[in-house]
Amino acid sequence: MISLLRAMLLALSSTLAVIPNGFTYLASLAPQIRQDIRYATPDNFTGARVPGYDAPACILTTPAAKALLRVERTLLTHYLTLRVYDCHRPESAVDAFLAWSKRPTNLRDEALYYPNVPKSALFARGYISERSAHSRGSTVDLTIDGLAMGTPYDYFDPLSRGDAPVPTQARANRMFLAMLMERYGFKPYPAEWWHFTLVREPFPKRSFNFPITAQHSR
Repeated sequence: MISLLRAMLLALSSTLAVIPNGFTYLASLAPQIRQDIRYATPDNFTGARVPGYDAPACILTTPAAKALLRVERTLLTHYLTLRVYDCHRPESAVDAFLAWSKRPTNLRDEALYYPNVPKSALFARGYISERSAHSRGSTVDLTIDGLAMGTPYDYFDPLSRGDAPVPTQARANRMFLAMLMERYGFKPYPAEWWHFTLVREPFPKRSFNFPITAQHSR
């Protein structure tokens, strides 16, 4: 009985692990921001849940989360809200992306995510990296919920550049998102309209490998 209880406690602790100091669950600060953490589901370019994503939660450094809250507050005045797709990314997930890149191409995933770029070129073109800014905890992938952006999230294609020739309204929406993010301290990644990093990130030279787990209830 005691051994069974111990096993249950260990399982619970692994599911609800404590995150490092300096990090916070975005939902603690901004519960109204919609979270659509794709890598915690099979709905992503790998076709499977990504290792390290044990729960569909957004974890960021506290400064990044607070800056994102300021973006959200401005959007709310326009009756809009953010939708986040990815936040902290464990190094184990980055390793999984590298392993995925060496496997045969899945034609369904190719059609959805990289129809015009060979899978073998995704690293060279900067869509995937052996070291991810997300692992430093201050990078976020997001959109303004409900607004057209010209391409889906994680669409690895030149059309995903922030300055790509997408339809006029989508271009305006991208510019609006980038303007707000830059106003509150983020810098864009030119190749991906959804990708932003806090300029004054607290861990600019350190990567983290803690898994994304469910938030403790209080």
